[in-house]
Formats: sequence, C-alpha cells, structure tokens
Amino acid sequence: MAEKLLVTGGAGYIGSHCVLELIEAGYEPVVIDNFHNAIRGTNGLPESLTRIQEILGRKIEFEEVDLLDQAALDSLFKKHKFSAVMHFAGLKAVGESVQKPLMYYKVNLTGTIQLLEAMNAHGVKKMVFSSSATVYGDPEYLPIDEKHPAGGCTNPYGKTKYFIEEIIKDQCKADEGWSAILLRYFNPVGAHVSGRIGEDPQGPPNNLMPYVSQVAVGRREHLNVFGNDYNTPDGTGVRDYIHIVDLAKGHIAALKKLLSINSSCKVYNLGTGVGYSVLQMVAAMEKASGKKVEYKIAPRREGDIATCYADPTLAKEDLGWKAEYGLDRMCEDLWRWQSLNPTGFSSQP
Repeated sequence: MAEKLLVTGGAGYIGSHCVLELIEAGYEPVVIDNFHNAIRGTNGLPESLTRIQEILGRKIEFEEVDLLDQAALDSLFKKHKFSAVMHFAGLKAVGESVQKPLMYYKVNLTGTIQLLEAMNAHGVKKMVFSSSATVYGDPEYLPIDEKHPAGGCTNPYGKTKYFIEEIIKDQCKADEGWSAILLRYFNPVGAHVSGRIGEDPQGPPNNLMPYVSQVAVGRREHLNVFGNDYNTPDGTGVRDYIHIVDLAKGHIAALKKLLSINSSCKVYNLGTGVGYSVLQMVAAMEKASGKKVEYKIAPRREGDIATCYADPTLAKEDLGWKAEYGLDRMCEDLWRWQSLNPTGFSSQP
C-alpha cells in the first residue's frame, strides 16, 4: 500500500515538481491549494496539476483548501489517513513581505500553526517543511552549512520561515512522537524536462531567472541588475542556483529519511555548493536561448547581500542526495518551459 501524503501548496512551482516526483517514486499525494499563487485550470484543478496528470497519464487527488480554514483542515484529516505532510503553502514575495508584513505573518504563521494543530489532533506527526536559505541572513562565512547562525533575516518573508522552523522544533521537543525535516533551499531554477510545468510568477517576477527568461522570450524589455560594485568576480551578486528537479528529488530523499525516524527534527541545505553571478546567469541564458538578454545596471537594493552559496555535504551524507544538474541544464530546461509557454500557464499548449 502506497504511503499517502498531504502536500500543501502543491500547485505552486516547487510543490508541483515535488508532486510529480512523489508519484513517480510510488507515493500517493493528496494536494491542497487555495489558488493564491496558482492558475485555475478549466476543469477546477490548478493548471499545473492538470499538466502533471497529462505527463503521467493518471489522476491527482486535489482539494481546494485554505490553511486559515480550521474546519476544512479538520475535515481533510478525517477523510484521509496521512503518513506525513509536505508543507509548501505560504506567501513568498520578499518585496511584498516588506510592504505587507502583517499579511505575511498571518498567512504563513497562522496557517502553519493551524496545520500543526490539525496534524496533532489526528495523530499525523511527521512533516517535511519548505524553508529557505534566507534564514541565514548575511553570511558570516562561506559556504553556508547547517551550523551557520540562523534568524538574522533581512525581510519579513525570511522571518516567517525562521519562526516556523522554531515552532516545528519546539513541537518536536515537546512531543517525542513528532519528527520533522526542515529543508533550506537556495535558489530553485529550471523546469521539468517536458516543458509542461515550470515557474509562472504572477506579475513581475521576484526572482532573477524568471525575469531573465522573460526578457529572452520578448515579454520584458530588459533586466535591471541591482548593483555591479559588490566584492565578487564581476561586481554582481553571487548565488547558489539549484535545478528544480534536483530540489524535488531532495524532498523524496528527505521523506524516506523522515518515515524511518522518530522523535527528531533535522535541518538540511538543498543547494549545489557552487555560486554564479547575475551576469554569469545572463550569459548562460543567452547561450541556452540563442537570444540577447538586454540589461541595465541599477543601484543596489536594500537587504541584498554580495555572495551566498551552500555547503550541501550533510544532505549527501545523511540523505544520500546531491544535485546532479549543472548550469547549462538549468537554463536549457528553463528556456524550453519559457519558449513553449511565453505567458506561463495561460499560454495555449
């Protein structure tokens, strides 16, 4: 009997790729989403899940649920017997979080607390949590390993990730029946090799590579490069980019570990351990697409840091996972998605 899992926010960019990998690995995900960041398809399903069904030739179980609706959560847990929860749901735009901190704290923190309460009430005490390298703040040393101090976040979005980590850790300490794995992502990029699912930001992208690919496809005129006077090889910011499929496979490795342990809360970085600058990423997209990516140098943004990349050793040692795809593959798969879907999921297949 396949393990049944609850996947919150499973219609989003990271969640949808993880749903696909979960099914291919033999798990039975039940996906919930409230369509805040998802495009609604014609059949009532999120378009991302519709396309996964087409890729796999099978149905996905989906329910429209908001984590702020405690009654709906309770009903969901009564209906299904879950082995574990993968928690992706939440608001995720850094800039918006600075402007609307109360909304971010309400949705991300209250939603998670209500989810944990529902899990507790129904005896589901295993969670994989979608955290972020933003919890590390401005790095004190590089590469960043899991022992690096956390909590010096530069924006409310990052703080919600850090606070949720602390809440989960406290719950695991309070109840030895609980176990959790907190995955700190670096910068997910790329798309599934089919080109059918990928990142589809609503409005201006918050992350670099969707912006770069939208310039390449002609959707935007140019990229603003925020600062070229950092202490980096070409003066632009350096980050650790990880292929979305590698990231999704990291969740499968984490889930296998989670299902085999009790009374534990573990933290893992998911990154490649390699940093690339903004201009290196632009050049890689130009190579993959054969298009010129116009850019302009703009002033530094407040809160941005010069360099950030992971030490992913612990995930390799404990989970048997490491990133397989390099920069060329990330950009090739991103360009396939972007060129086949110039306006994202609203594009005609």
